Amino acid sequence: MNQKFSFEIMEEMAVLSENAKGWRKELNLVSWNGNAPKFDIRDWSSDHEKMGKGITLTNEEMTELKQFLNS
Repeated sequence: MNQKFSFEIMEEMAVLSENAKGWRKELNLVSWNGNAPKFDIRDWSSDHEKMGKGITLTNEEMTELKQFLNS
């Protein structure tokens, strides 16, 4: 079963790392399937056409993570 989805990178925020093949782990603000944008951390190919598995965080979740990392 091949499910279609759409995404739009609303803001490229940070490149966290890059591997030898040019894939970059990035923090971006991404709208998935036309929904409100969420913070997104995942690997992307250099042209943003391919992606790896990642994690998305709401504003509230990002605030909690930031508070934890700052403590």
